[in-house]
Amino acid sequence: MPLARKHQISLVDTPYYHCVSRCVRRAYLCGRDTYSGKSYEHRRQWVEDRILLLTSVFCIDVCAYAVMSNHIHVVLHVNKSKALELSDKDVIASWRKLHKPTQLALQFLQNKQSELNEVQLQTLNQTIKIYRQRLFDISWFMRELNEPIARRANREDQCTGHFWEGRFKSQALLDGKALTACMVYVDLNPIRAKIALTPESSDHTSIKRRIEALEKGISVAQLMPFSNNNKDVCLPLSLSDYIALVRTTAKTSSATSYSLTPNHRPSILTKLSLVESTWYRLSHQFESIYNVAAGSYKNLQRFKKHTKRKRMISVADNYY
Repeated sequence: MPLARKHQISLVDTPYYHCVSRCVRRAYLCGRDTYSGKSYEHRRQWVEDRILLLTSVFCIDVCAYAVMSNHIHVVLHVNKSKALELSDKDVIASWRKLHKPTQLALQFLQNKQSELNEVQLQTLNQTIKIYRQRLFDISWFMRELNEPIARRANREDQCTGHFWEGRFKSQALLDGKALTACMVYVDLNPIRAKIALTPESSDHTSIKRRIEALEKGISVAQLMPFSNNNKDVCLPLSLSDYIALVRTTAKTSSATSYSLTPNHRPSILTKLSLVESTWYRLSHQFESIYNVAAGSYKNLQRFKKHTKRKRMISVADNYY
């Protein structure tokens, strides 16, 4: 029986999570169906556009993403403090970008709250509280990502029924090593699947969007910034270090070939105290190494305690 989401999300331990949604049966999100010969490539843009739209609504930052033929990867950062600091009107305005608010909420936006009685005000406050909680809820983020895509794909395919598996998979990223390895793992998905040769040619991935923006001398507003952007909330590494790490990792095809000279070793590996063979396994086999959480043994045990789990699968502290 699947675990309740509360046993997989623990903001006390980490705000970073890797989420994966997969299509059911022979449903194709994107790519070309080798059985029918039909191409679904245009759907990749649907997903990417939706991911970037949701960053303007939710208090959840997107660190990395990759849109594959029958599944989606996203690495998310939950910014709960931002959601709690939003004014009531900002909360309603944000939710209004996706759904029509209640009539009481609309009256509040129109500065007509003086016309509401005590019971209506209590109902309004409860509604705002619900909207605010949704703005930093990963389940709601994934729901608002997946449902519109499923409806649109079913309309195009002239069918009904489930398009996605019932639940998305989530992995808690408990420290900097896990976060970095997972982001690289996500960004290199098209290269591992042999549908792209380089990060620059990996369409519909966050790494391509970041590299293109860097070459133009601009920042990607929809993606979480790196530490060299001088912003309050940012990823705990520099953009140049990360891109160098992705490019170097993309050139390797096996753990035995991952042997770098000091001059070609990305500095971030030294900062994270990771050897090449360990890094190869983490960046290429991340999902198979870890289950619901990734990190050091100590962090995994703390996560286990906070989520009231009886045991942890894949407690692989030897990777650290």
